[in-house]
Amino acid sequence: MSLGQQLIDWRRELHRHPELSGQEVETTARLRQWLSAAGIAVLPYDIQTGVVAEIGSGNKRIALRADIDALPIEERSGVEFTSQNPGVMHACGHDVHTSVILGAALQLKARESSLPGRVRILFQPAEENFGGAKSLVRAGALHDVSAIFGMHNEPGLPVGSFATRGGPFYANVDRFVIRVTGKGAHAARPHEGSDAIVLASQLVTALQSVASRNVNTLDSVVLSVTRIEGGNTWNVLPESVELEGTLRTHRSEVQQNVKARVGEIAAGFASAFNAQIDITWYAGPTALVNDERWANFATSVARETGYETQHAELHMGGEDFAVYLQHIPGAFVSIGSASPFGLHHPAFNPDEALIEPAAHYFSQLAEKALQQI
Repeated sequence: MSLGQQLIDWRRELHRHPELSGQEVETTARLRQWLSAAGIAVLPYDIQTGVVAEIGSGNKRIALRADIDALPIEERSGVEFTSQNPGVMHACGHDVHTSVILGAALQLKARESSLPGRVRILFQPAEENFGGAKSLVRAGALHDVSAIFGMHNEPGLPVGSFATRGGPFYANVDRFVIRVTGKGAHAARPHEGSDAIVLASQLVTALQSVASRNVNTLDSVVLSVTRIEGGNTWNVLPESVELEGTLRTHRSEVQQNVKARVGEIAAGFASAFNAQIDITWYAGPTALVNDERWANFATSVARETGYETQHAELHMGGEDFAVYLQHIPGAFVSIGSASPFGLHHPAFNPDEALIEPAAHYFSQLAEKALQQI
């Protein structure tokens, strides 16, 4: 069997059996089996799911990372190898990422004796809930590693295309919950209460002015309210309403300024409406900031291996690869997957033709990066 077909077969097996963040037990077992069969050493890190392996010898180390978890989505892609786990789907392409890095590992293993150092392979769990990178860092997976590289498939790019950028790339991810507490009343006598629904509605509108009027137009920011919930019947003004949403930026100064402005607006509305507004922020990954040197290096290797390269636009999505880049330098890159449906869509279907060339790219990138250390 050719390498390309083997990687596609592995990708399809992973796709049939997706597992949610932190529950990747069968995925972990499969990865251990495939790596062991190839003679690749699995390192004994104290992690519940996920696998860390290593190839080569010597004191120099770089790392390659793939994420392995799936999403709580009912698949509607129509492929023959559709998910066998109801309500769970690889709708972000982590099965593809895993297959790519497996392929790179096999190629590196084939020339292990000539490698100028070690390549550590991180098959990371729980990217979708932003906990997996932290767990591997705590376990020591970056110990003695000088640089790290990872990828995400990009459905908006054709197969054979490559993009990255130095500096900020993916956005920070903050989640917020706002609880508006007024005073309930009969719907026919609203003057006896303090209407939390009216207040929450005006607050949603006011928050839209933050990005357009309180942030420099040259800075990237998204502030979105994505859920509003309050009341349970037609003739009662509820006492409370809950809002939920997200903040995305690429600079910590912008992030902190927006959070402060949201607090100021909420305080003003609470005073004006004689109500109480409580805001809780939940921090996700920080902005992903690529090392300029390694981003340029990754691009040059991509060009050498046949990719059509381009400078990536800023991405407003979040990616917990950012955690690794807070500890060591490296680069995160986009590989074209040409899906007619985007990431997190139930009909997402990346082109498997990307897998083998990407595996070759990462094996070359790893070896050439070791030569640069």
